[in-house]
Amino acid sequence: MKRTSNTPAKNKLQTTAERRFELELNNLDDIDKENKDTTNTSTSGVEGPEEYQFTWRAAIIGSFLGCFVAASNFYLGLKVGFTFGAGIFGAIFSFAIIKPLSDRIPLAWGGGYFGPKENVTAQTAATTSGGLFSGFISSIPALYKLGLMTTPREDIVALTLFTISAAYYGLFFAIPLRRHFVVKQDLTFPTPRAAATTIIALHDSKTGQEDGMKKAKWMAFWFCFTFIWGIISFFVPFFDTLHILYWIGYAASYGNLMGADATWGWHFKFDFPFFGAGLMTPGAVVIPFLVTTIIVYGIIGPCLVSSGYFVKAYGFVDQGDTTRSFFLWPGIAMLVLAAFAELFVRYDTLYRGIKGGVLEMIYVTKRAFNHIYCMVTGKHTSYSVRRPTTHKDESYGLQELVPAWWWMVGLTLSVIFTCAIMGVYFGMPVYQTIVSVILAFMMAFVGIQASGETDINPTGSVAKMSQLIFAGMPGPSLEQIQMNNLMAGNITASAAAQSVDMVGDLKTGQLVGASPRSQFITQLVASVVAVGIAVALFILFTDAYPCITALDVNMPCEFGLSGVWAWMSVTKLLTGGASLSTDCVIVTCVFAVIGITGPVLRHFFLPQKYHKYFPSLSVAGLAMVNSTPDVPVAMFTGWVFGKVWKRVKPELYYMYLYSAAGGMIAGQGVSAIIKAVFQLAKVEGNVIAVTCIEQLTENCP
Repeated sequence: MKRTSNTPAKNKLQTTAERRFELELNNLDDIDKENKDTTNTSTSGVEGPEEYQFTWRAAIIGSFLGCFVAASNFYLGLKVGFTFGAGIFGAIFSFAIIKPLSDRIPLAWGGGYFGPKENVTAQTAATTSGGLFSGFISSIPALYKLGLMTTPREDIVALTLFTISAAYYGLFFAIPLRRHFVVKQDLTFPTPRAAATTIIALHDSKTGQEDGMKKAKWMAFWFCFTFIWGIISFFVPFFDTLHILYWIGYAASYGNLMGADATWGWHFKFDFPFFGAGLMTPGAVVIPFLVTTIIVYGIIGPCLVSSGYFVKAYGFVDQGDTTRSFFLWPGIAMLVLAAFAELFVRYDTLYRGIKGGVLEMIYVTKRAFNHIYCMVTGKHTSYSVRRPTTHKDESYGLQELVPAWWWMVGLTLSVIFTCAIMGVYFGMPVYQTIVSVILAFMMAFVGIQASGETDINPTGSVAKMSQLIFAGMPGPSLEQIQMNNLMAGNITASAAAQSVDMVGDLKTGQLVGASPRSQFITQLVASVVAVGIAVALFILFTDAYPCITALDVNMPCEFGLSGVWAWMSVTKLLTGGASLSTDCVIVTCVFAVIGITGPVLRHFFLPQKYHKYFPSLSVAGLAMVNSTPDVPVAMFTGWVFGKVWKRVKPELYYMYLYSAAGGMIAGQGVSAIIKAVFQLAKVEGNVIAVTCIEQLTENCP
């Protein structure tokens, strides 16, 4: 079916750009249809002499690019809990690196033809190596803040082994689900589809290759620019933060304006990753994020602190509520329950996901047991675990699919390994680990269905659901119950996130015509890199910034740790370790009702054409949890710039949007690693403090 545009009349250039974008998507639909009409072959709209789809050059370069994205997502995730995928970034940058080299270096050194299917290998490697970090920006720091583990360096074995288990059971579980969600249902998967569109366009013609190199140059420019800017900001704080309100208040002798900056954090920060995030994020997310922050930390908070109702702006004290400690709970209630409501109003998606996944697993299990029975009794069977399970709509030959025994053996070993790790290093009983793995599998069905239909992966929702179920699980002590609760949610979130990423990559491969077997091998290889980079980055950041895992909740911190606070607070609430004032309980209940009713009203009573204008209540809840106003300000700045760019230069906007945003996100994210190394090496920063509050070095960022 061809896509049609329902957008209102716009200027001629913008309309032309959008038609070009729609044409690319329509062409991709035609390619997808051709793939379905072809049996036992792997074809796409792009042909080329690709003797090998999996190559070490593609796997290594793709994994290397994924490490950049992992670093950026660590930075973004620790700041406010936002993360972004590596698919398009990996597709464009790997093309820009490998394509020129393929024609210039000998075959023995990694030269030779580089086509779209090998490009899928590089893109898959980037997604895999850059995606295994969700626990390290949420539940795992929460373990340390609750005093349930010692230090990341002392726990490196436990962290590494758990990360290995999380990497591989999600990966092996994704293979049988491909048959249902990618082949039978043929779900859209918007972001993987966009990655496929990009790859096909890069290799389709000489013009496509030239456009691809232009996009790569834009991405490289913004990567280098923001990387250098980030390094300079370590030494010159003017390049990090502008205390505009403070210095205006100082010049006018107006203390309230100075306090808005110095006490409440209303300053402007050159946070390019969030500029880039704002470019790609819709207004229904960005605007509620900023408006809620202004209302809570710009109006209500200062007024109630001045009146004496709140003890202070931020922090946690025994003398009474602070603005942060009070609004933390209403924010979490609205964040979690709005996410639950978003999931359940799409009950048809939820039902189809669970039903389809369960039926697929029952089908595969029955055939496997029937095969074993026939082998034992000497009867003939046409099914073999040495061959893949096929479907009438399958467009690949058996030699290009993943043999059933690969994922069956891998999944079995992964589950056994997970049970052993959880018991030995985290004290979780085997039966609780098995329950959490089963929940993880069921929630993976939901995550893949939701992501395939809406491009939204409800990882946070499904993790909180697992935590809710585990609230009633017994344990020898409160500490062990909290440990089990957090790790159960971590298992669920990791499996759902990994499975969604892997199945999404397989959808990209289907659209381009890449072999699922080659992609699976790539995912196996890149997962090794993912484990190493995830653990290494966590230890690096926690060594450089001890506040990430410190027991002292009032320690000043470079990061907002919104995700960490959400996980920790939900765990304390579910296990009886939280204490709330009466007023806080009342306000929390009110916002919980708002979080539930909002998605219901939008989904069932608001016409579809107005849905995009309905504010995201989950993000409004996140704004209450987030204690760094500079983040929504930076995202809003990026969003406004994107709107102006789209209006003035629509052709450039549609062509270079993701390139500019990806470069910004990756560049300053990588510079954050260098700055962390500077911190550990005791390199003196902030050498020029003239723009800092009171011109004192200790007041510099």
